[in-house]
Amino acid sequence: MRYVILGTAGHIDHGKSAIVKALTGIDPDRLKEEKERGITIDLGFAYLNYPDGLTVGIVDVPGHERLVKNMLAGAGGIDLVLMVIAADEGVMPQSKEHLAICDLLKIKKGLIAVTKSDLVDEDWLELIKNDIEAFVKGTFLEGAEIIAVSSRTGSNLEALKQKIRELAADIEPKPVKGIFRLPVDRVFTLKGFGTVVSGTAVSGSVSVNAAVQILPRGTKTRIRGLHSHGRPLDIAYAGQRVAMNLQGIEKEELRRGDVISLPDKIRPTSAIDARIELLKDIPLSGLKNRSLVHFHTGTSELTGRIIIYDREELKPGDSAYCQFRFREPVAVMSGDRYVIRRFSPLLTIGGGEILDTSPRRRKKKEGDDDLRVFEKGGLKEKLLMKTFHAGINGITLPALEGWINAELPVIKDSVKQLAEKGEVTQIDNRLLHKQAFEAFSGKVLSTVKAFHQKNPLSPGIPKEDLRAVFKWLDQRLFEGLLLNVKELTFDRGIIRLKTFKISLSGDKELLKEKILRNLERASFNPPAKDELAKSISIPSKELGELLKIMASEVSVVRINDALYISSANHKKMINGLKGFFKNKPEMTVGEFRDILGTSRKYAVPFLEYLDSNRITLRVGDVRKLLMKPD
Repeated sequence: MRYVILGTAGHIDHGKSAIVKALTGIDPDRLKEEKERGITIDLGFAYLNYPDGLTVGIVDVPGHERLVKNMLAGAGGIDLVLMVIAADEGVMPQSKEHLAICDLLKIKKGLIAVTKSDLVDEDWLELIKNDIEAFVKGTFLEGAEIIAVSSRTGSNLEALKQKIRELAADIEPKPVKGIFRLPVDRVFTLKGFGTVVSGTAVSGSVSVNAAVQILPRGTKTRIRGLHSHGRPLDIAYAGQRVAMNLQGIEKEELRRGDVISLPDKIRPTSAIDARIELLKDIPLSGLKNRSLVHFHTGTSELTGRIIIYDREELKPGDSAYCQFRFREPVAVMSGDRYVIRRFSPLLTIGGGEILDTSPRRRKKKEGDDDLRVFEKGGLKEKLLMKTFHAGINGITLPALEGWINAELPVIKDSVKQLAEKGEVTQIDNRLLHKQAFEAFSGKVLSTVKAFHQKNPLSPGIPKEDLRAVFKWLDQRLFEGLLLNVKELTFDRGIIRLKTFKISLSGDKELLKEKILRNLERASFNPPAKDELAKSISIPSKELGELLKIMASEVSVVRINDALYISSANHKKMINGLKGFFKNKPEMTVGEFRDILGTSRKYAVPFLEYLDSNRITLRVGDVRKLLMKPD
């Protein structure tokens, strides 16, 4: 199955709704007032089903100049345009404004229907066609087929229907593997069902019972049912017209312009960076910096202020980078299109592409290299630039997925390629640009090096001390980044440079030998650290540094902060334990004291050491052996 959305365009009373009804058998004018007045006031919907499985959803838009905002709400999701021009009137003002809007939205394909052809002769029809060719020159409709039709007589309707099928078959499908988004264009209630919203799904897919979120306000709910063109669905896909029955939501909580998406995927914003293009043929001397405008994207209409980055005024036909700041948040993604209208009097004056939905602070005349990448770069370049601006805290993969309108597998593959090339560092699902990681790595290495220089006898800096330098970083991110610094080595919470070696003078080596002789001679009655320092006449701090070095060399074993024993005595203790447990399953403190030939004063801290290292297990007042006896 393929799904394509066709939108009508054209001046009021040129027969847009009549031709839709003639093609489909469905009257798109659903409102009582529309039927009474014979004009389209709000959006109407119909569809064409073709035998090959192609479904063309049709959005019929109003043609009156006062209803352009309704036309814009329907134009956001369309793939191709049916420009309708009446043979008896020709090109009219709203024909021009609608074509300009479709051009600004970068709709790529369309065709032109000359309606009411039965009211004019062939010579007049040829003149009208010539006028239309001149009218569409330089737009996406240049070279488009012009078909003269009559809704009253049925003339050429079948040819028009087949031409629509040909064009629709060549439309690039919407990203069905992207994040699901449905800009709401209708909200209503159905007896027995409750609140229903409808719109064109512009990306992704969603299923019945799925959790969804109403943006920008953030309300979460579930889907009770899905329909498309009157048929129930289990799954709705991008490109379909979808009606969605929402659970536990009142009609008053929703409005046109809301976006239905998956929970916590898209972050609403009150400011965007964009490329703006002003139309050439507008009765406007210029658009001044900081002007208020009406901003239309998807089905949303907002009031915003434009900040032009490199000048004070845009002239008709000009293009520039800019920022829009809104009075209320909107749910959009990088890559979405928009249209702006003059604040007063209302007039379509331009539009463009949304480049960044979470723009950084910048000075007015600051460089625009990042915006050029967001506009013209490939997906990997855009993701890399966004990661660069995220700085040392990085950006999560879900945040990137909710930032840009692209298929999720393609984003994941692009990130993987960037990581493989070393352009980004990935910690869990968070990405850092290589420059941010290099800055972190450089700061870490300089801090560790300075510690070594200041503490030449210390085996390294405690991790907690290094963490204090980066206390503003998330703990998991800090530890993940630390493990990626290849120049470091880690040992029980102590960090040092791989190239660092403790270099002791001859007198320090003699002191180490003296300490070891004292500990071996003391056996299982070792002196406390302070006592040992006094006995060999060195400061307690210096003794502590030497003991840490000796422990790292495994010539001594640390029991606790105050007690150390020689490695030879440690081995004797373990062997004594093994011998005892060959004959008995449990051991008391007194029995352990007797094994070592020491006092309870020493037996208890030795046992606590053995417990903490999972050599023994305390069960009440006795110990059991955890390690296997030889």
